[in-house]
Amino acid sequence: MSDYQHIRVAPISAALGAVIHGVDCRSDLPSPVIDEIRKAWLEHLVVFFPEQNLEPAEQLAFARRFGVPVKYPMIQGMEEFPEVVEVIKLPHEKHNFGGIWHSDTTYLESPPTGALLLAQELPPVGGDTLFANMYLAYEALSEGMRKILDGLIVVQSSAKSGAAKSREARLSDASVGAAQVLEAEHPVVRIHPETGRKALFVNYGHSIRFKNMTEAESKPLLDYLFVHQIQSEFTCRLQWAVGSMAMWDNRCTQHNPINDYHGFKRVMHRISIN
Repeated sequence: MSDYQHIRVAPISAALGAVIHGVDCRSDLPSPVIDEIRKAWLEHLVVFFPEQNLEPAEQLAFARRFGVPVKYPMIQGMEEFPEVVEVIKLPHEKHNFGGIWHSDTTYLESPPTGALLLAQELPPVGGDTLFANMYLAYEALSEGMRKILDGLIVVQSSAKSGAAKSREARLSDASVGAAQVLEAEHPVVRIHPETGRKALFVNYGHSIRFKNMTEAESKPLLDYLFVHQIQSEFTCRLQWAVGSMAMWDNRCTQHNPINDYHGFKRVMHRISIN
C-alpha cells in the first residue's frame, strides 16, 4: 500500500479484491491518480469504490479513462446512454441477470477487457457478488494438467442454458434475442496482455466444449475445471452499498451475483469496456 501516493488501497482478501479510498469518480482525475487506480486494478483484479453517487454520464466519463465503453450484446442500454445497461431484478422475478459463475460475454471474438457496476437500489440484505481469480485457478493445477490445457481451444456460446435463462427478462427483443446464438473460440489458457500472467479462460456460463471434440468428450474435464476454479481460496465477496462501484478485469476473473433476495428490487448500472 505504500507504493501508492495518491490513493489508499485496502485489500479485502488474499486472493483478489481491494477497496480504493480517496477517489471521487465524478471529478476530472489527474493522470497520476488514474495510473495508480489502473495499477491497483491489475494487481487486485477487482477494485471497489465506495460512496460514488454517479449519474450515467459521469460513470461513462470515468469508464473512458480505462477503456472504450461498448454495448452489451442482445441487451438494450439506456436510451440516452446505450453503453449503460440497467441491471434490474424486480420483486416478482426469480432469475437474476448473470446469476451463475461466468466471465462476461466470452462468446464474442473480443470479449470486454472489464466492466464497471454501480449500485443504485439494493435489497435490505443479500445480493452480494462473488469474484474469483483465474490466475490462481491456473497456477494451482498440476504441471501435467497445465500442459494439457495450454494447447486446448474452448468453444464459448451465448446459448448455454444457465446464462441464457438469466438474461431472458432483459432481452431487447425476446423473439430475436432468444434465437440469436453467438459463438467464439478462445484459448483455454490466456496470457494477460498487460501482466503477462497465464489465466484459466473457461467458465460455467458460456464454455460448452473443446475445439475438435464433442460436448460429451469435453464434459468431464470442463466439469472438473468449473468446480476447481471457484474454490474458496480463489475468491472474494463484495457486500454492496448504494453508491458502491466495482471495476473488474474480465481477462482474469469470474463473478457470480448471488440470487438470494427474492421479493425485493435491485438496480445496478453496468458498463463494459474494451
